[in-house]
Amino acid sequence: MTAPAARVPAWPLLIVVALVSAALLLFVVEDRALAAGFMAVSLVSMALVWYARRLFPTVAAEQAVMLDWSVARAAAHGENVAMVVTDRAGRVVCASDQYGEWFADYPAPTEIKLSPRDQERVVSAGRTAWRDGEAEVNGVARGALALDIRILRTGRSDDYLLWRFTPIQQASVMDDYLRVIDGESGQQLAEAGIMMAMIGPEGRIRAANPAFLARATGRSDSNVIGRDFATYMRVDEKERIFFAREQGHATSVRMLQIPVRPGDSTSFTLLVMVDESLTAVDSVSSLAYVETLLSLLPFGLGMADRDGRLLFFNRAFGRAAGLESGERPSYPGDLVIPEDQAAVAESVRRHAVGPQMSGDIQVRLRHQADESVSLSLAGVRGLGEAAVLLSLKDNTEEARLKRQVAQQTKMQAVGTLAGGVAHDFNNILTAIIGHCDLMLMRHTPGDSDYDDIQQIKQNSNRAAALTRQLLAFSRQQTLRPQVLQLADVVSEVSMLLKRLLGENMKLEVTHGRGLGAVRADPGQLEQVIVNLVVNARDAMPQGGTVTIRTMAVPADKVRDMKNEIMPIGDYSMVSVGDTGVGIPPELLGKIFEPFYTTKEVGKGTGLGLSTVYGIVKQSGGFIFADSKVGTGTVFSIYLPVHAAVREEAPALSPPVRRQKVNETWGTGTILLVEDEDMVRTVAERALSRQGYTVITASDGEQGLARLESAGKVDLLISDVMMPGMDGPTMVRAAREKDPHIPVLFMSGYAEEQLRKSIDIDDVAFLPKPFSVTQLAEAARDVLVSAREARSADGSEVN
Repeated sequence: MTAPAARVPAWPLLIVVALVSAALLLFVVEDRALAAGFMAVSLVSMALVWYARRLFPTVAAEQAVMLDWSVARAAAHGENVAMVVTDRAGRVVCASDQYGEWFADYPAPTEIKLSPRDQERVVSAGRTAWRDGEAEVNGVARGALALDIRILRTGRSDDYLLWRFTPIQQASVMDDYLRVIDGESGQQLAEAGIMMAMIGPEGRIRAANPAFLARATGRSDSNVIGRDFATYMRVDEKERIFFAREQGHATSVRMLQIPVRPGDSTSFTLLVMVDESLTAVDSVSSLAYVETLLSLLPFGLGMADRDGRLLFFNRAFGRAAGLESGERPSYPGDLVIPEDQAAVAESVRRHAVGPQMSGDIQVRLRHQADESVSLSLAGVRGLGEAAVLLSLKDNTEEARLKRQVAQQTKMQAVGTLAGGVAHDFNNILTAIIGHCDLMLMRHTPGDSDYDDIQQIKQNSNRAAALTRQLLAFSRQQTLRPQVLQLADVVSEVSMLLKRLLGENMKLEVTHGRGLGAVRADPGQLEQVIVNLVVNARDAMPQGGTVTIRTMAVPADKVRDMKNEIMPIGDYSMVSVGDTGVGIPPELLGKIFEPFYTTKEVGKGTGLGLSTVYGIVKQSGGFIFADSKVGTGTVFSIYLPVHAAVREEAPALSPPVRRQKVNETWGTGTILLVEDEDMVRTVAERALSRQGYTVITASDGEQGLARLESAGKVDLLISDVMMPGMDGPTMVRAAREKDPHIPVLFMSGYAEEQLRKSIDIDDVAFLPKPFSVTQLAEAARDVLVSAREARSADGSEVN
């Protein structure tokens, strides 16, 4: 902390001010007694202020501020995390010791040397935290470190950023081996006479079980961590291995070397030693002890002989290979698909003969042919028939997580594409619907062309509904969330569901107790339930039962579910189940993909479940499908219980809907800014027919120029996203000159997506596509609202 600058005494200046004030008072009132009294009161007041400041110095406040930073630093040090506080200029104000150890010289977070991509992510997250109050960056790589960064805006005036760096814990094979040696399994092996030790790449002991310690040092509680392993062993002229402390008629040991990372000579090694006296009778006893060891280990390990026959494998190996209980294949090649059998057989033969070596190959297992796994092989000697040690990791959970991440990434990419397609499609539909409206104004019912135009408009409206489904899938639709109960939503839509199911299907609804309120859009939630019930109906062509259940899912139950996707918390759940044909396992992972459907051609768009997925995710919830072929399918939706009582960001104001008025004619000048020529043409013609004077521009820069030359503009209508200067930037510049100009934004993107980018008060929003009538009504409503507002605050002149 820098020392405060010395203060210059202000007494001379205050005395001069008091004298001058008294002189002026004497000059004005020409009363010496009054002037002298004024000066005396001023001097006494200054003396009292000086005495009070002596009694209550401000140094304590400064010390409190300094104490705040010292307390924050001590707290961060006690928590053993990397934390740093920066001010608005990006300077480091306070940092923990851990931050200094990870990043030398305490650089600002935005100046840490990272990859260009991670550097851009960190800088962008800092800007987001200043704007929104918090931000996160996950998976930032810093050398060997993988970090998650959480940024919070804090301070009494929200003028600081708190950066918290948390290392990502990664699974370590070595840690798993250490837990086996030091844990209960290591104790059981020691009691069976099997000695185990973990040796580092430099030859030093990193861990050992009690059996090894007793033979090597004479005590089972000795501390040998960090000592050279070779000092505890000796080799005689016959190359037999003994413990160095045992002399005379000592018993030799047989050693099995297992590399922790096959093929890496610098990695740690697990040594398993068996008393030679136990294997002097025959080699079968040695193999039996090793099998006992392997059966206790939680890793997938097996052994094969020189001919490639599979002698033994433990339970973990069987689970990883997808073997049924009691199934015992004869060869390792029987575990993989036919295309990989020759490669496995050749690898086993190569490791069984010649010098001891290790390696791994990529294979595809029979039960999981679409993904490759790593099969590690290591040659072993001195274990009778056993010649090759096989290692197969059970990566079922890892593969499942990879598929989920890949699915989420694919859905996000397709969602972004769907949002862009919906925007462009909405522009096209706006032009089509607008031209249809203009033509219908020149035709009357009964004309030869009237029905054709009406058919074009109806199909365009159907296409507009399809774009809304695309926006729902891409989670970009406008939601109007409310705090509600799931049971109430189900009750509201129950009558409709009964009509949808028909006579040969039964609807059962059960509600649980203690359901917490959720925050969601009731209309969109009803659409979710209807879509799921329709899918259930189609899955039961011969009839059946649809069951809708609601229940409370407390945090303890979520924790017991051990679901890596759902955060621990309280949820309210609604499920829709059927007794239909079910979904095959190979198709279950694809059902939420857009345009994927198992229905016949022409009977489904493939957007039903995609829309459901988008609405649930946009509402902050989770959806899971559980299906069994021939039994039925259950879709379960978990929505977090609403507990926060905070003010949400206000949505953009739609044009005020007043009492229906048939007359949409108006007067005034409208500036129309739209980059799409076809939309601009339709909108100009529609507004001109309503009596307005319309000035058009194709981008933001041209719109400002037209606004400057037009003089008086009664209404500004603008697209939001435009090349160059966008609509919000143009409106901000326009309101610097005319703060009260009415604004109507229109866009093919959803309002929810544009809310943060617009962030302007007193603007209306008209989503595309819109009809000529809707545009005229929106313009009329905005103008009427603007006139009423000016009348209310007295700024209306006429």
